[in-house]
Amino acid sequence: MKKVECIIQPGRLDEVREGLTDAGVTGLTVTEVKGYGRQKGHTEVYRGSEYTIDFIPKIKLEVIVPEDRVADVVETVLEKARSGRIGDGKIFVIPVEETVRIRTGERGREAV
Repeated sequence: MKKVECIIQPGRLDEVREGLTDAGVTGLTVTEVKGYGRQKGHTEVYRGSEYTIDFIPKIKLEVIVPEDRVADVVETVLEKARSGRIGDGKIFVIPVEETVRIRTGERGREAV
């Protein structure tokens, strides 16, 4: 099992979610997060005053999938989340040692 963790732009969430659903993903977790990468934030002007936004709003998606589905999930996110501009985000693939469904006690692939 692998955990695919994606940091994407908020405006791309619906496209990515629909793509993952079409790719057979049955569940995911979405969290609103803030952070920065190479862009190091940006400046904006409000009522004539310039101020710096250090942390950019992003969306974090977490999906647990069997190892044989990881490539499909990563390719789907790449296709749906890419705008070609700085700040598109990152994808992390992390090993998952065990999964347990609390309600039934099922473990492993059956718990996903």
